[in-house]
Amino acid sequence: MTSLRARAVTGGILWAVAIIVLGLAGVSSYLTSQTQARFIEVLETRHAQAIVAVSNNSNSADDLARAIGDLAYQVPFSGQYWQVQTDSGAIYASPSLEQERLPGPTGLSGERQMREVIGPAGESVFAIGQWVSINDGTMWHVQVASSLRSFEEDQVVLRNTLLTAFAFVSFVGVLGALTQVAVVLQPLNKLRQDVSGRWEQDDGLEVQSYPIEVAPLVNDINTLMERNRDIMRRSRRQAADLAHAIKTPSAIMRNELDNLMMEGTDVQEAVDALDRLDAQLKRSFARMRADGTDATVGVATELDTALGRMQRAFTALARNEGKTFTASYDENLRVRMDQNDFEEVMGNLLDNALKWAKSEVKLEARVATDGQIMISIADDGPGIPKDEVAKATQSGQRLDTSKPGTGLGLAIAHDLIHAYGGKILLSKDDALGGLAVLMRLPFASAKRAD
Repeated sequence: MTSLRARAVTGGILWAVAIIVLGLAGVSSYLTSQTQARFIEVLETRHAQAIVAVSNNSNSADDLARAIGDLAYQVPFSGQYWQVQTDSGAIYASPSLEQERLPGPTGLSGERQMREVIGPAGESVFAIGQWVSINDGTMWHVQVASSLRSFEEDQVVLRNTLLTAFAFVSFVGVLGALTQVAVVLQPLNKLRQDVSGRWEQDDGLEVQSYPIEVAPLVNDINTLMERNRDIMRRSRRQAADLAHAIKTPSAIMRNELDNLMMEGTDVQEAVDALDRLDAQLKRSFARMRADGTDATVGVATELDTALGRMQRAFTALARNEGKTFTASYDENLRVRMDQNDFEEVMGNLLDNALKWAKSEVKLEARVATDGQIMISIADDGPGIPKDEVAKATQSGQRLDTSKPGTGLGLAIAHDLIHAYGGKILLSKDDALGGLAVLMRLPFASAKRAD
């Protein structure tokens, strides 16, 4: 499944990275050219100073060395050098060159020459040289050179500074992209939460509370939810009408069978068949009702009310049979299930438990760790073998015919609970030793304020 958040974040990050890389390349190129221009400008200044010194002090080498008096020229192999050569071949050099010499001039051209050459100790230097005419008519070649080592070191420092700065910019950019995505997607997150809440209510979404771009989608969702509610309401009404229409012929048939039985006719098979028909119809109608309820209409059952009624009724029934029934449940629990369907499920399950129990039935309800409602019904009866558990929830599977019934109680409970998004599990109860029916039902949120 494609995620809008992932696509937006990925696109934002890629765009930010592209902009940052291009910016880094552009700024780095610009600063490199500026640094190089500054390097050459400083060297040109040194060359101009050297020419002036030569013009004024060409009579004495000592005077020339003092005239070009930059301290960098006094330190051996400092990276800053000057060298003067006369047209007669005499060479004067800065103390920083020691016994080394810079490459001599090429030709006698009076134009200034800039070149990269090999200097002292094989070091790369950038040199500026030019033949100049002195007052006495002689020609002197004045050359200054600067090591490229310092220039390269400055470049490394510059690159590291730029990388640090752009890494920070990248972090801020990615953080900004994530923030922007969160802000842009916030209306969609709100829409998802509102839709989830509105499924349990009977009103629509407020279109004006969403951005203009999302408003058409909200309108469509409102239309879809209302249409779905209407379809389910009609389905429930049709199921109720059909059940009512079938109830009268069934009652007539049962009355006729009772009359025949009173006259001595053996109609037990017909009575059993009618009982099973009624149970099957009851199961089908229950499923039809539930299919139109789960997460579609705002249904909820207050367990304080429903289980309280069950506790009173089955406590009396158990007492009449010489058995005990106990119930414990947390207060203010609500399940997302129609109350009639919930009481039908609980009635079937408690009736089965009381029917098969030897002496005790327990009912418990609490909130599970995942927020759903856990309801358990346990008895001290014979239970159900593991290999027959699956049959117990199938239509019409009577595992024991020694007691009356249609064999549909567990099947109806299974269908209804699953229709409402719940789960039911049959197992052996560790405490009582009989059957344990565990139900997990969705929790219903608090009632909407009027």
